[in-house]
Parts: sequence; C-alpha cells; structure tokens
Amino acid sequence: MIGLPSFGMKIAAKQFLRYATVGLASNLLGYLLYLGLTHIGIGPKTSMSLLYGVGVAQTFIFNKRWTFHHAGSNRPAIIRYGVAYGLGYVVNFICLLFFVDKMGWAHQVVQGVLIVTIAVMLFLLQKFWVFQREDAILKV
Repeated sequence: MIGLPSFGMKIAAKQFLRYATVGLASNLLGYLLYLGLTHIGIGPKTSMSLLYGVGVAQTFIFNKRWTFHHAGSNRPAIIRYGVAYGLGYVVNFICLLFFVDKMGWAHQVVQGVLIVTIAVMLFLLQKFWVFQREDAILKV
C-alpha cells in the first residue's frame, strides 16, 4: 500500500488541528450569531449569507499564516481562497434549499451538519490548492 510518509502525515495532522482550532472558534461564533439572527426573524439563507462573508474574511489570515505557514504572495492565495469559499457557499445554499425548503428538515440541524461537512472540504482545498506552493499549483 502506498501512503504518505510519516513526516507528511504529521504535518497534515498538525495543520488540520490548527485549521480546526481556527474553524471551531470562527464557526462557533458564527453559528451562535446565525441562531440569533434566525431567532429574531431573519431567514436561514439570509442569515447564512450575511455571516458567510464575515467568516471568510476573518479566517484567511489565520489559515494563511498560522495553519499552513504560506509564504507566497497574497493576491493569488486570496483569489483561490475566494473561489474555494465561493464553492462552499454555493454548496451550503443549495443544501439549505433542498433539505430545509424541500424536505422540511430543521434548519438548525442542517446548518450544523453543513458547517462540519464544508469545513472538511475547505481544509482539503486549502491544503492542496489555496496555500500550496505557487510553483506546485496546477495552472488552469
């Protein structure tokens, strides 16, 4: 079986732990704000949309510098970060439309599950694309 070298796994585990720390703090605050906004009558999709941009902006610098120790230029990383989080936003929005509006599931539960699911997707995108060395990134 071909696997990642032990050193690479340790780095990935350390990065994931740091990513999780940044994400947990950001998402806990964001989820509490989401519950507060929906409690006062703002719709689930509007609340998620308002808070999504705030979460993206606050986590960029922490993930760039602390989680992935990315020393590359900011501009390409910000563009890739925006694309990755744009994809996460679209997935989140579509899932809320489907599971809440069509299926009738509780938005609190759906959004809670989506936070975790999308966080894993975004970690992988950041590790292997957003904050990858610029000479190693696939040019599209």
